[in-house]
Amino acid sequence: MKIDCYISDECRSEVRLRKNLQAAIAGSSVKPDIRFHIINEAEAREKGLMGSPSVLINGVDIIPGEIPGIF
Repeated sequence: MKIDCYISDECRSEVRLRKNLQAAIAGSSVKPDIRFHIINEAEAREKGLMGSPSVLINGVDIIPGEIPGIF
């Protein structure tokens, strides 16, 4: 499983996101490849991300659709 976390360079949620991910996989046999990417607004728009943080699991946004974010 691959988890990509995209975070705005102004977002302050990285620490909480890391803790939430650790809690979610604790006790599981799943050993995901977790990567954090700090991106700017232009990069977020190019990738079609709606907010920060954006989390993709195996390339699929866990909160898809027209949900407004900070971008």
